[in-house]
Amino acid sequence: MHIGSHLSASGGFLHMGQEALRMGADTFQFFTRNPRGGRAKEMNPQDAQALRRLMAEHTFAPIVAHAPYTLNACAAKPEVQAFALQTLQDDLARMEYLPGNFYNFHPGSHVGQGAQAGIEKIAAVLNKVLTPEQHTTVLLETMAGKGTEVGRSFEELRAVLDRVQLSEKMGVCLDTCHVFDAGYDIVHDLDGVLEAFDRIIGLERLRAVHLNDSKNTCGSHKDRHAAIGEGFIGMAALTRVLTHPALQDLPFLLETPQDTAGHAREIAALRAAVGEEN
Repeated sequence: MHIGSHLSASGGFLHMGQEALRMGADTFQFFTRNPRGGRAKEMNPQDAQALRRLMAEHTFAPIVAHAPYTLNACAAKPEVQAFALQTLQDDLARMEYLPGNFYNFHPGSHVGQGAQAGIEKIAAVLNKVLTPEQHTTVLLETMAGKGTEVGRSFEELRAVLDRVQLSEKMGVCLDTCHVFDAGYDIVHDLDGVLEAFDRIIGLERLRAVHLNDSKNTCGSHKDRHAAIGEGFIGMAALTRVLTHPALQDLPFLLETPQDTAGHAREIAALRAAVGEEN
């Protein structure tokens, strides 16, 4: 089982890897820049190489870089969509210093244009930024369906993937809180949810899991994460996600409302629940 949490990138790549090890983790997620947007820090190739050595030494699963929340590839305003295009291009160029890992982003909100228009715009942006040479897999995240979010259903994600020319460079990140809030009952029918995912998208596309509890009931479309075991999903259901045969070897990333020490306790509790030692 590969499990980690979201870490601050302020100390650099190697520091994040070392912090993950101190937490009992063997993967992690980080923002490529301020989550509300802005310029990214200049890359340090030596720091990236040091992280790659540490990951190989400690058998890390792939790590996940997360795009800023302000990235909206299906925005109605041209300047917002231009920011999404530029940010994706810049971030994917930076990820080449860490080849073989994942880049995750929220598909975006169509802000009244309609889901179909949003799907077309997202795919158009991806078709501009993806290259045959890149070594990073880009992940569409499953969304809770609040407001005009695209990605509230497996069908919407599949519609985006169907329009991407270099589809082999694409995958999906399943967020347990988001799919639960979107109406997929992973508490009482995890097998059924994964069977639907496989039928509609294909489990081979599932490359990472955001492991979060939810402060709201199934189908609420709220997207409010809870600490592990303190929400409506619960420890037992999240443990079933961790141990499901179809999900083995995936990186599981915590995005719960905890500090580093809290995430370390959650990682320890999850490992204990599945019979693993730190």
